[in-house]
Amino acid sequence: MTAKVISLNIKPGIQRDGTLFDAPVYVDGKWVRFQRGRPRKIGGYKGIFQNASGISRGMILNSENGLNYVYSGWSDGLQEWQTDDDDGVGAGPTNISLSSFTSNPVNLWQMDIGFDSGGSGTQKIIAHPGLNLTHIDNTINTPVLVGDFPGGAMTQVGIFTAAGTMVIGPPSVFTINSVNALIAIGQTVTGTGVPANTTVSVVVVGASTTTVTLSNTVSTSGVLTLTFNNNISVSGGCVMLHPYLFVYGNNGLIKNCSAGNFQDWVSADSNENTVSAGKIVKGLPVRGGTTAPSGLFWSLDSLIRVSYAPTTVGTSTIYWRYDIVTSQSSILSSSSVIEYDGMFFWCGVDRFLMYNGVVSEVANNMNINYFFDNLNYNQRQKVWATKIPRWGEIWWFYPKGDATECTDAIIFNVRDKVWYDAGEARGANRSAGTFSEVFRKPIWAGTETNASNKYTLWQHETGTDLVNLSQQSAIQSYFETDSIGWVNGGPNQNDPVGMNNYIRLERVEPDFVQSGDMNLYVTGKGYASDEDQVSAPYVFSPTTLKIDIREQRREMRLRFESNVVNGNYECGLNLLSADVGDMRSTGNP
Repeated sequence: MTAKVISLNIKPGIQRDGTLFDAPVYVDGKWVRFQRGRPRKIGGYKGIFQNASGISRGMILNSENGLNYVYSGWSDGLQEWQTDDDDGVGAGPTNISLSSFTSNPVNLWQMDIGFDSGGSGTQKIIAHPGLNLTHIDNTINTPVLVGDFPGGAMTQVGIFTAAGTMVIGPPSVFTINSVNALIAIGQTVTGTGVPANTTVSVVVVGASTTTVTLSNTVSTSGVLTLTFNNNISVSGGCVMLHPYLFVYGNNGLIKNCSAGNFQDWVSADSNENTVSAGKIVKGLPVRGGTTAPSGLFWSLDSLIRVSYAPTTVGTSTIYWRYDIVTSQSSILSSSSVIEYDGMFFWCGVDRFLMYNGVVSEVANNMNINYFFDNLNYNQRQKVWATKIPRWGEIWWFYPKGDATECTDAIIFNVRDKVWYDAGEARGANRSAGTFSEVFRKPIWAGTETNASNKYTLWQHETGTDLVNLSQQSAIQSYFETDSIGWVNGGPNQNDPVGMNNYIRLERVEPDFVQSGDMNLYVTGKGYASDEDQVSAPYVFSPTTLKIDIREQRREMRLRFESNVVNGNYECGLNLLSADVGDMRSTGNP
């Protein structure tokens, strides 16, 4: 019989769930993505900084005046690096001075950037080191920190000073010769002669003075400067819904400052509300109009939308509206939420979800079991999400099996609506990261110590190789087809019932945009539960016209691999010359 020439036209994605024989798409892959339905190698990465003091537990990047500032929070503090706008060349780290901060191995950071227009008039970085790495439902409150961006020392949000005259009393009365609208009952007060745990018990604002009565008797009179503290301390995190800073945590708490003033938590447009029974663990801004900031807040079982909607009721104005989008949801990790072009995607505890006006499930018939069955649930808070818009991808990094740090990533291609994974490649050993904005490359933090016993920040989607200092190493990338045997309809599975024969592969005509040599392996088995028989590699170069082969399998699969320095590929439409091989009876051998 004359061999048939058949195109190897397989649907995109990598199916890990179910059986190899049943899969209608690719069945295996490592460091491979899909574009236009075809496999191609994921980009390389280089170590741009080898001096991070610890494993990153939260990162943020912001750009200003031609420089990118990368902040990374770890167990013992916060560090900052600077890079240029082109290729990640820069300097650092600078250790950010932190007050009201306690080192802890379970610190998990949430950060944002905002402009303090009503207070200091400067750009600010806001950060919350929550004790959440071990338990998403941790209830211990920790201070929210704020500092000048870039590089400024950080102190607790909502602290300010005021000068005035003290009368010892009792009661002790502090008079300020101006109107100070920031002072409110319950704030903690510290200063010379002020006993510990002193608070504001009475505030009287006059035409030109502010009189403050303290809860304890002080020991110093005369002209003093006192510090007032709003005690902004939460268990969940922080987010900017510009120009408002929101913090959140236990018992559905959502709280915000006054517009553009991170010191002011008492004016009319500031607010505090409890909107669910469960802890709020994540907040992100959502489109709501230029004069109507809005945000989404994830609790352990709900999704809440908060909107700026001033409404006058009698003589009072209510500034914020709280809507429960759903009260029957879940979230796997506080770092597992990502916004992509106005849509929000996250991991629930047993499925993938999205919000685009309503909450809906993201269909995944390819690797949902592979992800949830292999996830180390004891380390669930280390799951984190990022995106690579260049390729239309969302990545969820996760600790697989018994791993205590992330070792793999599951990938959803939003553009093509397909799923695949990183194949436990070394490039998936990442704990936190940034995505492309002004700086066009993702920067992800490594989980392994280097030769200096430090940790590396990696610039991804850069070249084709692993580059670290002067060392350049190949990155293995491969993909494996589904079964192309006659028994299930041939390479394109066009026939509903196949012939009970081996498929004899005689030639492959490679169609690749390719750099460096690649390997082709023929694998497969006689029965679905049989052992694979893998051929020796057939090596082909970018100029190879054809690969002559003498291989036959009843259930055949092909694996294409790149594993050389400077190796790269983009798969096209490969052609196979195949014939009907030996007959094989059905049933047990």
